[in-house]
Amino acid sequence: MATTTNKKLLKERTELLAEMSTLSQLLHGTWVERFSVCSRPGCRCHSGDRHGPRHYLVVNEKGRQRQKYVSNSHVEDAQAGLAQYRRLQQIIDRITHLNLALMKEAET
Repeated sequence: MATTTNKKLLKERTELLAEMSTLSQLLHGTWVERFSVCSRPGCRCHSGDRHGPRHYLVVNEKGRQRQKYVSNSHVEDAQAGLAQYRRLQQIIDRITHLNLALMKEAET
């Protein structure tokens, strides 16, 4: 028979698993903003006012880092996807602790 503690742990785990299914836009990577200097000799960028920022998502593909350009129109979407990935990591950590607690409860 499940104890009150078990029921609470199972309920929290179920809620977290349900939340995971809502994270459909997640992106796993690192956000990079880059400013650049162009090739025009008289451009303002040569005196310190560089062009940019240009936005990139650095992702791993087949063991290598790749920079994927993110257009200005998708910056908010990309940052929201990165936030969803961070939330997924938090959920996984919490579920790990819940499962460990459930195993400990089962021993008693």
